Amino acid sequence: MSSLTLVQRLAIYALPLILALTVREMVRGRVAYWLGDNSGAQAGRLSLNPLNHVDPLGTLLLPGLMLALSSSGLGGILFGWPKLIPIDLRRFRDPRRDLGLIAVSGLGANLLMAFIWGVLLKITMIQGGDADEGIWLGMRLMSVAGITLNAGFFVINLLPIPPFDGGRVLLSLLPPRQAEKLAAIEPYTFFILLALMVTNLISVILVPPMQLVVSIIAAVLSLNDA
Repeated sequence: MSSLTLVQRLAIYALPLILALTVREMVRGRVAYWLGDNSGAQAGRLSLNPLNHVDPLGTLLLPGLMLALSSSGLGGILFGWPKLIPIDLRRFRDPRRDLGLIAVSGLGANLLMAFIWGVLLKITMIQGGDADEGIWLGMRLMSVAGITLNAGFFVINLLPIPPFDGGRVLLSLLPPRQAEKLAAIEPYTFFILLALMVTNLISVILVPPMQLVVSIIAAVLSLNDA
């Protein structure tokens, strides 16, 4: 995989990356709609059309740059974000609970997509030798990318600080006073993340659980036996 050219890696990652970010955000918007907030619907953001969710910097430029700078080919953790779904807390019956449910839906979307890509990988592997050439090879590599990306986004969003989903869930579970203190960290999350990246602690924290998620998917779908 590391022998792939940059153009080939970008082609393999493009669809899984866009789906990993935009489908997740669409799901969050639909859950918010079901809970009483139609802000996403009014903004036309509940569509599966990825163009409605793509953020030029977070969905295209930054992940593409990180991939270009990567020397490992497929694999690793990429950072990115879609255009965020608008949410109006005043429209929820229980804002703390409902924000937690929306966060859980985002995590579930990435985990489900990882399993779906796993099923596609299983199909390509069943093809045997045919999976090593032509369209089957492209689907196989794209499926690996889809599993890796969604597992990575799932793990990243488990970080227990807002605005990550893990932080949102924690805010919904903590007593109000503790939740208020945790919410105060949100303006500094970018700098915390940047510090973790510069010191490479981000890999120490995220890669092992990401590998665990990938291993579980492989075990459940018997990918190692195909």
